[in-house]
Amino acid sequence: MSQQALSTAQPVPLQVIENAAISVRGIVKEFPVGDGFIRVLHEIDADIRPGELTYLVGESGSGKTTMISIIAGIMYPTEGSVRVFGTDIYDLSDNQLVQFRLDNIGFVFQQYNLLPTLTAAENAAVPLIAAGVPRAEAEDRGREMLEKLNIGDQADKLPRQLSGGQQQRVAISRALVHEPKLVVCDEPTAALDAMSGRRVMDLLREVALSEERAVIIVTHDNRVFDLADRILQMEDGRITHDGKEMPDGH
Repeated sequence: MSQQALSTAQPVPLQVIENAAISVRGIVKEFPVGDGFIRVLHEIDADIRPGELTYLVGESGSGKTTMISIIAGIMYPTEGSVRVFGTDIYDLSDNQLVQFRLDNIGFVFQQYNLLPTLTAAENAAVPLIAAGVPRAEAEDRGREMLEKLNIGDQADKLPRQLSGGQQQRVAISRALVHEPKLVVCDEPTAALDAMSGRRVMDLLREVALSEERAVIIVTHDNRVFDLADRILQMEDGRITHDGKEMPDGH
């Protein structure tokens, strides 16, 4: 039996984008609850342009993190399809999907998910090592990315020796080091002061400004809203706003 709260949220019409980097069609996500289920995403359609910084915003519980997890290939939808630069990722086998993520997707988790026994440089290098890059070369590239984020002097420290903001920048370095086609971030500026937050967003914008890449960011941080090329707002598992700026009253 379905358990769905009544909602007044009205989805906006789909903006169909030719040669979209990401195409989401009919995405439904349901989670089991007791002898029934609850639907948290309601037949979402969206296209994401390459070369843009796209924000996904909304109140807690609106479905943002579930949505980006499905786009990034780390949570299967109940229904629907996701195409990432022409590949329907949920038509892939489990092993193919894992390899596709390794090759093409960088994910910045809100909880950082750093490996506690590895240094900052080693953590940043993990995607390259997983892809078969020699360890010394991978670590050198990890250090270069840490330098870009102004924490090159912390490269040899373990996560427990770093502040929350420094750990966040290591996590971002790890997401960007293998130059993925799709970068997905969950609250990347949450642990950062205003200046550091804007530096991180400037770097993500630099990454996004390529016809070969797309960047999607979940954020509540209104200090960086002005840096977005496009803002998608979610309410009750639906996209209810699509524009350059936040709607009036938000």
